[in-house]
Order: sequence, then structure tokens, then C-alpha cells
Amino acid sequence: MTWLEDHWLDILGWGGSALLVYSLLQSRVLRFRVLNLAACIILVAFNAFVGVWPMVGMNIVLCAINIWFIVRLLGDRHDVAAFEVLEVRPDDEYFRHVLRVHGADILRYNPEFVHDPSAPDQDAFLVQKGDETVGVVLLHADGDTAHVLLDYVTPRFRDFSPGEFVWRRSGMLADHGYRRVVTSPTMVNPYYDRVGFTPSGDAWVLAL
Repeated sequence: MTWLEDHWLDILGWGGSALLVYSLLQSRVLRFRVLNLAACIILVAFNAFVGVWPMVGMNIVLCAINIWFIVRLLGDRHDVAAFEVLEVRPDDEYFRHVLRVHGADILRYNPEFVHDPSAPDQDAFLVQKGDETVGVVLLHADGDTAHVLLDYVTPRFRDFSPGEFVWRRSGMLADHGYRRVVTSPTMVNPYYDRVGFTPSGDAWVLAL
């Protein structure tokens, strides 16, 4: 027999345990649930093979809990009732606080962003899930075109696209007289193809 045939059960157990620990290191709420579910499924199989039935029962319960949360998260993903868009002033102190708290992460995905709260013709929006701020959008008005200065999602909700509630669902941009949105070409890992934007050179454009 080969080494793998002799030790496959140990590999299964250690692999499931390692994946469980790795899932706990995730800041993204959906990714955490998916990885934790995978780990629990592996550990159900491992504990069934070795006959540790209390651990089998516990991991089956954890699987059910993870599935419930995953279904709920996916259901909220595009649910207009799950997220609320709040318009604030660009110099609003809470808005500036969010930018300060997430400053390093903001620059990671928006490397050329510099906030000037006194600059004219700016519109700022916070995307909320309950009392938690999950996204920030800052626009510069140029006639009927909104140029995206910042479109940021907090790490916990990066598996989602909360900015879409600003672009398509809130109605706020049309109320401001905007007819199209043009994104920043320097944004890292843009998601705009998933929410109706079309490519235009290095940027993305959305007709409202």
C-alpha cells in the first residue's frame, strides 16, 4: 500500500481542521460561511469514519447553520430592502470618520483618491445595512455626468456589490439630474460589469 492509502484518513481530518481554522480568519462574511461549511462537511465525513458520533452531530448542526446564513446572505445580495442609501454632505463628520477608519484599505483599491471636502459639485452617499456602514460613494458633478471619485466597500461585504443600490436602485442620481455615471479608470478590481455598466476605454459608463 502507498503512503497516501495509509494516511488518507489523517489527511482528511487535518485538512478539515485546517480549513476550519482558515475560515475563522476571513473578514468577508459570505466567504467565511462558505469555507466554514466546507470544513464542517469534511469533518462530518472524518468523524463518521472514526466513529466519533457526537462530533458528527455537532458538525451536521453547524452545516445547517451555515447553509441558513448563506441562503439569507444570498437573498439579501440584491434586495433593495436589505440596504439603504443615505445622502450626506462631503464634509459630514461621520462620512469623514468612515474615510479615516478605512483610509489604508481605500487607497488599496482607489490608489489615486484624495478627499477634499471643500471641493465644489460633490455628492456623497453612505450605503447602510441596518446601522452598519458597508459602502461609500463620492461623486463629482460635470453637467449631467457623475464622475466617480470613490466607490468603496468594507471588507465584510466585499463579496457583495452594495454600490449597485446607489447606481440603480436608490433613484437619487436621477433626482440630482444625472444622466450617466463614469467610473474612475484607476479603481482596482472593479465590479461594474455585474451591475449594468459598459466599458469605455479604461473606465466604465452607466446610462441612467
